[in-house]
Order: sequence, then C-alpha cells, then structure tokens
Amino acid sequence: MAPPPERGTFKFDKYQLVMIALRESGHPITEHAPEPMPREWLEAVHCPQYVEDVFAASVPKDKERRIGFPVTPHIASRVRHTNGGTWLAAKLAMEHGFAANSAAGSHHALHDTGAGYCVFNDLAVAANRLIAEGDARRILIVDCDVHQGDGTASLTAGREDIFTLSFHAEKNFPVRKARSTLDIGLPDGTGDAAYLAELARHLPTTLDEFAPDLVLYQAGVDPHQDDRLGRLCLTDEGLSRRDSYVVSQARMRDLPVASALGGGYGTDQREVANRHARSMLAMAAANAEFTA
Repeated sequence: MAPPPERGTFKFDKYQLVMIALRESGHPITEHAPEPMPREWLEAVHCPQYVEDVFAASVPKDKERRIGFPVTPHIASRVRHTNGGTWLAAKLAMEHGFAANSAAGSHHALHDTGAGYCVFNDLAVAANRLIAEGDARRILIVDCDVHQGDGTASLTAGREDIFTLSFHAEKNFPVRKARSTLDIGLPDGTGDAAYLAELARHLPTTLDEFAPDLVLYQAGVDPHQDDRLGRLCLTDEGLSRRDSYVVSQARMRDLPVASALGGGYGTDQREVANRHARSMLAMAAANAEFTA
C-alpha cells in the first residue's frame, strides 16, 4: 500500500479493505505479489516522456489535475506494481482459468497522460505485452465499469488483435467518449434486468465472432445503485450475476479470464471494498464450476 497523497479526492484505503474482506470471507484464496511492470513495456503503450515523468514523480501539474491526485514516488512505484498485477493475473488465469488483480482497471489513462484516477493503462499494457510475448494472439477486453473505457479504446484503436467491448452509462464520465470496438451506452437508471439483457445480447456474439484466446475483464462495481459516481442502479445480486455471467461465458469456451478491480466510490469505503470482494468471489465461484 502506497501512502495516499496529501492532495486529491481519490480514496486509496479501499484497496487494503478489499484484501481484508477477502481474507475474512472464509473462502480459499491464494495471494500473489506482482513484480513491477518493466519500463519498456509501459513505453510500448505510453509516451516515453510521460513514463519518465511518472518514474521521476515529476508529472506536470495540469496532468496531475487530470489524474486527480499528485504522482508521488510512492504512487509511481504503486502503479508499476498494479500494472504488473494485471499481467500476472492473466498469466495465472491461463493456468487456473481465472485470477483477479485486486487493484488497477485503470481504463482512462491515455498515451501521454493519465486521467480519471488512472496513471498507466494496465489493460492496454498487459494486452500488448501478452500478445508481443506470444502468450495470446487475440485478446478481448470487456469493460463493465460505469464509465466508458476511453483510454483503453484509444490506446488499442485500429488493432485487429485486441477487441474492446464497453458497457457503460452513456451520460456519465467521460463527456467525450472514445470509440471502442463495440460500445454499449446505457441510459441512467438501467437496472439489473435490462443490464443483464444487454450483456447477454452482445457478449456471447462477440466471443464467438472475435474468438479471443484470453479475456481481460474490467470489473468495476460503480454501476451499483448506491455508488457515488454511478447511475445504472444495479443491486448486489445484479453485480454478482453480471460477473458470474462474464466468467461463465468465457470459461464455457475454454477461455481464461483475468479481472481488474476498476471503479467503486462511496462515503463508506468498507462497503465499497465489500462490493469488490463479492465481485471477485462471484467470479471465482463461476470459474470453479469449470475447473472442479
């Protein structure tokens, strides 16, 4: 855990609380500590000067404002490890069917700047690295955060080996959307039934037609009805059904799934952490049906 910056509104304490919730859940979990993402793999996706600014904790103030907090040396180290965590989760998923990164899902980070509480885009960086190293030929990134994965869409635009599928609130942040391979913009107030219907309408077809080797899943819990920044009104049950469905659809096609934490916001950080923990446990339970 990196000490939180003295400035900014983002609540970093939820990450430690997620791990506490998982450990106290009574479910069997295995924890892995990732190595930091190598600099050259970050620079393969992000502007080398921006990567240097982050490593040196000298990100310009305008970019720090866009990120939402100052990039301190501790934060610079943290984001290298969280990016390494998504890559490690993918490698573990190839062995076990499913693995989760208890951080990251930083889908707003762009080529030469961070944005929306995101410094580096772990989804794009991990996908690029996995393909470059021959671990996968084609990767599907499913983004179910309430906010569109504009950074991921921008960083992977034009690639035939990476498909970005985003389910998000159409009128939520970012105001100016990027173009994912397939965007499903949902109206405010979308509840469980309508959300799950859209997921069932588009995910199986995408899996069959794109035929990926691996699914990276941005499993943000901010579509929850009580989320401070979300507007899609999903219940606890709706989120669990969403996550179980994504994993089940991939696993029934013998595809590994690696998830990243994504967004979740509220005044009670413990409750937000519990939503993330329940999300990961629901995905693990779905995976267990195919690996038992």
